[in-house]
Amino acid sequence: MSYETQIWIAGSNGRIGSELIKILNPEDYEILATDIDEVDITDSKIVNLYVDMHRPEIIINCAGITDLDYCEENLEEAFRVNAIGAKNLAIAATRINAKIIQLSTDDVFSGEGNKPYREYDELGARTVYGKSKVLAEEYIREFSQNYFILRSSWLYGGGNKYVENIISQAKENGVVKVANKQIGSPTSSKELAKFILSIIDSYNYGTYHVACIGQCSRKEFAQEILDILSIKAEVEEIEGLSGYSNRPEYSALDNFLLRISNMYIFPDWKTALKEYIKEVEK
Repeated sequence: MSYETQIWIAGSNGRIGSELIKILNPEDYEILATDIDEVDITDSKIVNLYVDMHRPEIIINCAGITDLDYCEENLEEAFRVNAIGAKNLAIAATRINAKIIQLSTDDVFSGEGNKPYREYDELGARTVYGKSKVLAEEYIREFSQNYFILRSSWLYGGGNKYVENIISQAKENGVVKVANKQIGSPTSSKELAKFILSIIDSYNYGTYHVACIGQCSRKEFAQEILDILSIKAEVEEIEGLSGYSNRPEYSALDNFLLRISNMYIFPDWKTALKEYIKEVEK
């Protein structure tokens, strides 16, 4: 692509938006970075005015409300931002023939499974957050053709301090408290951003699972962090831990379509975590 290629990152202050800004080369792309203060994606008029002014070739929707408890308490706002916002971007992208990349989540599944979910598995979101992201996916498919829908799992980094909080708890209290009965595929925001960069020039449109390889419990994830840093602390599993009580119990993802298409290989979750911690320690 030429230098003139414009990439609009909606929700640029979020964990993935901020990582994308770090790795996108401004000599290769003109980056349009906005958050709610600049462009409110829930307002279709504002979205269309913005795309008419800039005509981006690629729109990456990193905007969204991801706090599960907040979504449960603010249903209308959650659907307005997560679903209607995606719809507005999809319609605008189609109108100017732009490619759209939509970020989704493992929360679109029920959490009742016992093996990693594949792209073709039945959806069954149980939370407001998950349901709003299911509707967002439906809107993307309905109103756009040149789209990628990317489902990831247990994102950390890029402003999400989950790993750092575990380290702080261990050092300060000697005890780390984590949610029990939860299994997922921890994924570094940097690794997801690197994948997004890899598909900017791609036309292999569709819905993909994009998570670091493997699965673990919250306890195993925390213990791996402590082991990497040689910190001795107890990891305690808590029932109904604030902020995690509504999460699916099982939400590990299998990057099935990426694998059989030979499109991309993510690192395993332990390798990505070591790399992330190395950067944090710097």
